[in-house]
Amino acid sequence: MSCNTNKKEQTSCSITDKGCRTTANPNENLGEYWCGKYTDVDYKTLGWYEEEAKPSLDLIQKTKLNKDAVIFNVGAGATTLIDSLLEQGYTNLIANDISSCALNNIKKRIGNKQKNVHFIVDDLVNPNELKNLPKVDLWNDRAVMHFFIDEKNQDTYFNLLHSKVKKDGFVILSEFNLQGATSCSGLPVKRYDTKMLQEKLGKNYTLITDFNHDYTMPNGEIRKYVYALFQKIE
Repeated sequence: MSCNTNKKEQTSCSITDKGCRTTANPNENLGEYWCGKYTDVDYKTLGWYEEEAKPSLDLIQKTKLNKDAVIFNVGAGATTLIDSLLEQGYTNLIANDISSCALNNIKKRIGNKQKNVHFIVDDLVNPNELKNLPKVDLWNDRAVMHFFIDEKNQDTYFNLLHSKVKKDGFVILSEFNLQGATSCSGLPVKRYDTKMLQEKLGKNYTLITDFNHDYTMPNGEIRKYVYALFQKIE
């Protein structure tokens, strides 16, 4: 996979963003598209970058999972969450993204700790390798599922989730809330509240806790998220 980019592209998640795609073709390869976001750019300036993924870490702590639990991070990008979980002693992490360029940033940071992380480059709504994913104790999604605006893609995403989360396993969904941005990095998003997330997951998942969170982007702008932790009960 090559990593081409337009250096003049915007990289923020804007309420008024009208689009900054690499091409005008809606069917372009999204792996290439997201690779472009991470190439020739300081990823620490990207609109979704967190120096510390504290809201996610706080929810993971509430699960009281063992350190060898299988923790699956979807759309991981260059997240520092992987670094933090390794520092806390977790030994069975999976980091997925559609962009190999994004995951390469994590690999460079963690060095020889890669032995505790399995990296998977694959598309959540057109999965290939992800079909062979083992059952997981935690499915963690920060700012991924809200990009799936078509119901067909949403169904594919949740079918994969249902098939891979263990009974009594956990799901963290962290998406733009109903007061949040309507697009991110040139792509439209679907906004959620906790009730909508519960409806998408269905009756086999019980809500443990939820909260709204104002995330401060690297450029100082605020983006509004909803964070929700669920447990699979059947």
